[in-house]
Amino acid sequence: MTDYGLLFRELAVPRLVGTSNHQKVREVLKRELAARGFAVEEHAFSGRPARALLGVPRTISGVNLIARPVRPSAHRPVWLVAHYDSKGQPISMAIRLVGFAALLLGLATLFLATLPALVLLIVAVVIVSQNRVNDNSPGAVDNATALVAVFMTLDQLSPTTTVGVIFPDAEEFGLVGARALVADRAALFADAAVINLDGLDDVGTPVALVHHLGSISIAVATALQARRWRWLPVVVDGIALARVARECVTILKGNWRTMRIVHRPEDTAARVRLDGAAIVAAGLARVLRAQ
Repeated sequence: MTDYGLLFRELAVPRLVGTSNHQKVREVLKRELAARGFAVEEHAFSGRPARALLGVPRTISGVNLIARPVRPSAHRPVWLVAHYDSKGQPISMAIRLVGFAALLLGLATLFLATLPALVLLIVAVVIVSQNRVNDNSPGAVDNATALVAVFMTLDQLSPTTTVGVIFPDAEEFGLVGARALVADRAALFADAAVINLDGLDDVGTPVALVHHLGSISIAVATALQARRWRWLPVVVDGIALARVARECVTILKGNWRTMRIVHRPEDTAARVRLDGAAIVAAGLARVLRAQ
């Protein structure tokens, strides 16, 4: 029986793309997938990081993991997806959202209340100037919880499951790995359903960010009693993968406290019990067993 707490602690270490920890975590994921009978393909890629990130290389290289089911599916394929890289930043996601809101409000009111608008724009610029990348966050919630949830889900399915797994890389640099999958492996997603997991805290209500609506995404949202949204101010792999998938949904779980620690040193395994991961995994397993 898998000790999920031990596995979680193996995964929840600073693992910025290209670091030694990043490579170690990839090997742990390959070990766990192989133990469950999956054939694992390494998809190497290079791409440009998001322009909004400051002080990053012009090109990022990484490795996506593609784990195919033991036998081909007689039904439409389903992929469980969770990115495995992490990053640290001088500011949390919560502060970045404040900056984003200040930018939008400042632009919207620039010609109505010039001075307040300029103050808001200055605040936004100061926050954006801190949008730098480092390797000081263990990335427990983002996104080791989702990695563990994938294995929790698989362990509740038949050993001969027809569900596949993809662990994209370099998500934290602007969906670089997911965009490479779309460019190089689009056939994997033809007529497929993608369930992307990204940040599953113990607190908060599950959220289903629906990129392309379909029967499985509806069933997942229903099983998790998740709030359903068509847009949120977050950047997740589902945005890229939805371009080539039949249906695609991203599941998140957390609250404002979660956003205050994401990408910060405080995002450690010690503050997470994996209750959120277990809740999501149980719901996913119920849906996938019914397919």
